[in-house]
Amino acid sequence: MANVVAGKNVVAEKLELMRSRAAIRAVDVANMLGTTPETVSRWNLGRTYPRRSKESLLVDLEYIVERLSEFYSDPKTARAWLYSRHKYFRGLRPADLIQEGRIEEVLEAIQAMADPTYT
Repeated sequence: MANVVAGKNVVAEKLELMRSRAAIRAVDVANMLGTTPETVSRWNLGRTYPRRSKESLLVDLEYIVERLSEFYSDPKTARAWLYSRHKYFRGLRPADLIQEGRIEEVLEAIQAMADPTYT
């Protein structure tokens, strides 16, 4: 199976990382990726594997969570960042931007947090 490496479901590992670092649940992943919680559950169980477009978004979301964990040690605080309105995004929430496929804007904001001189 393509989604199993050394007996582990790669997607399940990604979902667990997002849960542990940003308190993101399967329903959150489903909403941000534009799919259903049932589909994410099937991915988590290794019953199905994300289509290429959803897989790409999943990997991007994982990267965003990894970057946020550099700033927020408390997963609930990282989650709050994703679901809060931000002046940087003109009042929009990063989670909404991710859902719209505007990943680069979210990554730019995180880079700006890391390097205030970043433009």
